[in-house]
Amino acid sequence: MDEAELLVIYSGGTLGMLPSDNGLVPGGDFESRLRVALATLPPARQASLPPFEILEYPDPIDSSAATPTDWQRLAGDIAKRYNDYSGFVVLHGTDTLAWSAASLAYQLQGIDKAVVVSGAQRPLEADNSDALANVEAALRFAAQPALQEVAVCFSGKLTRGTRTRKWDTHAFDGFVSPNYPLLGEMVDGSPVLYPSRGLQVQQRGLPRFEMADYAVLGDSPVVRVALWPGMSSRLLNAWLLDDGVHGALLEVWGSGNVAEDPAILGTLAQASGEGKLLAAISQCPYGPVSIGTYAAGCGLIDAGVLSGDAMTPEAAITKLVHLLAQPIGEADRRQRFLASLVGER
Repeated sequence: MDEAELLVIYSGGTLGMLPSDNGLVPGGDFESRLRVALATLPPARQASLPPFEILEYPDPIDSSAATPTDWQRLAGDIAKRYNDYSGFVVLHGTDTLAWSAASLAYQLQGIDKAVVVSGAQRPLEADNSDALANVEAALRFAAQPALQEVAVCFSGKLTRGTRTRKWDTHAFDGFVSPNYPLLGEMVDGSPVLYPSRGLQVQQRGLPRFEMADYAVLGDSPVVRVALWPGMSSRLLNAWLLDDGVHGALLEVWGSGNVAEDPAILGTLAQASGEGKLLAAISQCPYGPVSIGTYAAGCGLIDAGVLSGDAMTPEAAITKLVHLLAQPIGEADRRQRFLASLVGER
């Protein structure tokens, strides 16, 4: 190739949807529709766009239907083509975009190219759509050699894939990075990366893809439990002690507190003793947990629950799934959860 190309993977989502009698549905023929839209940009901006090819999934989905199998499919398609392109853009539905971005980061560790995940709050052809601006920005960021990680591009802002959350159901600026600064922003139509925030300066090494088969874990191997006042240990038993559950994310109060209920703490200890990987984050979106700061959190330590620090729920759950699918022992899984693999904590 005279000039390195990007690969755009269209997996579905609002961005490519079309109206139907029952509301918006995933639409096909996306490549031609996108190129028509890009042709409406001013000539100078069209000319400066990086060249790209499109891999269009024949079965685009609403991202609310995405599963770990879909995360695995996306990572596999990027890994197979990794040496053929200078960067990648993944177009995805917004509902679970942050989940897929986090999972991609764990599967594609150590990359020295950009994988930029984006989508839109309104379809490409809709009035006042944000789709074209998001795609253009994602293409420009994906072409930056200094960006060497999985990132999310939305409303002109670039955030780390493992630090991103969807925060608004309708606003164009619908994604946030609660506990890590922006990686970059579009400034006057150009992509600007902020120094010292990217993984390229925080960790080095060759790409080390970890393409474990998530399907071996079965259905719903990790549960997410947000505690509430008066929660029954009976319900916790049903979730954590199910034979098909291999791990759990507990969303606890404040900086890492839980009710000092012997029955609840006993269930946590039993699940942990059975080799299930349990982790805790705060229900507060900003700030880390610090288990043990208060006496009310000491029971979590005694039960073998791991601190999730300031991780997002999306990053924590996808990490649990990823580690549980790896052919490693329990001690290694616990150690790797407490380590920062791709800047998630």
